[in-house]
Amino acid sequence: MSYFFKVKSLEEVMALTGEFSPVESEKILVSEAFSRVLARDLVAKQDMPGFKRATMDGYAVVASSTFGVSEFSPAWLDIAGTILMGDIPDFILQSGQAVKISTGGMLPDGADSVVMVEHTELIDDTSVEIYKSVAPLQHVIDASEDFAKEETVLSKGTFIRPQEEGLAAGLGFSQIETYKIPKVGIISTGDEIIPIEEEPVPGKIRDINSYTLSGFIREAHAKPVCYGIIKDDLAALKKAVAKALKETDMVLISGGSSVGTRDFTIDVLSALPDTDILVHGMSVSPGKPTILAKSGRKPVWGLPGQVVSAMVVLKIVVIPFLNKLKGLETRDRTIRIPAKLTRNVSSAQGRRDFIRVELAKKGNLLLAKPVLGKSGLIRTMIHADGLLEIGDHVEGLEKDTMVDIILL
Repeated sequence: MSYFFKVKSLEEVMALTGEFSPVESEKILVSEAFSRVLARDLVAKQDMPGFKRATMDGYAVVASSTFGVSEFSPAWLDIAGTILMGDIPDFILQSGQAVKISTGGMLPDGADSVVMVEHTELIDDTSVEIYKSVAPLQHVIDASEDFAKEETVLSKGTFIRPQEEGLAAGLGFSQIETYKIPKVGIISTGDEIIPIEEEPVPGKIRDINSYTLSGFIREAHAKPVCYGIIKDDLAALKKAVAKALKETDMVLISGGSSVGTRDFTIDVLSALPDTDILVHGMSVSPGKPTILAKSGRKPVWGLPGQVVSAMVVLKIVVIPFLNKLKGLETRDRTIRIPAKLTRNVSSAQGRRDFIRVELAKKGNLLLAKPVLGKSGLIRTMIHADGLLEIGDHVEGLEKDTMVDIILL
């Protein structure tokens, strides 16, 4: 149990993300890119949109033709024609002329702005009055206003949302290079754990962690791979971990990380080739008996068997490591919102506490109500909307304190 003295602070553990590298990359269709992470900068092959286009229905004009006009002193412009959607104008618009245009239409050479149709009055088929002046590029998107040719429009490490997917398509990329979807192996351990189909007798509990951990992994846009329940048998666990390491990019071992004669996780990891124990214990609650090892290039986690502890550690600590494997740019992605604490909360100095809280709205204010209960009670996570983080050197927080809540 000498490894237990590798207890680290949360900051020390998070700094270890630098020990790991992203998974390999691959080229995929843009239509399949949602939730993937860009593995190479995306550089515009041409200007976007590539031509001056109207953002309003009205008349394309030379802006200077409208300077000084008003309802009492309108400008009288000659109509040079009509531009239909998709048309490529083959003429140059002169000062004193206007051309009818619809939203999205291409401005002819010479035109630099659009007068909204509401600010005009058609005199006859050949002339129109303008009642409001416009500035250059008013109601117009310039040829390179969205993105310019050779500009890096998306950087390596960008998470692909629908808008990034659309941008790539708009620039003509049918394929882009992204990191592969990481696979996360999940192993449940313990003689007391049984499959969910079985009826538990006293001393036995159904396997909850495989399902909660898998859900969090899917929520993080990775692929969970479950390896079933492994009893407290050293050889069986070693075989399962070796198989998971061969087939996945990260391994989670649920249970077997606390101090006890029947906990084999640390012994199994110590026996694996090319494996270093980086952490055995974190100064956080819940989740102190957490293990992190590096096997080759892959992280292996020994998570607490208590269901709440396992979920909190996964949400707060493991997901940032998974983000590193996915290739996401390094930054804190935790979403926090302000709320007022509804009661006093105690905390022990020297550790980071994560208190489950329920959120309720009162007027324009959010209230954070602590959800009390032991880390073996899943109901505390069912009722929780977020986590209240209390620092290492804080003895507690008083009622009515404004706090930041980590959303679950």
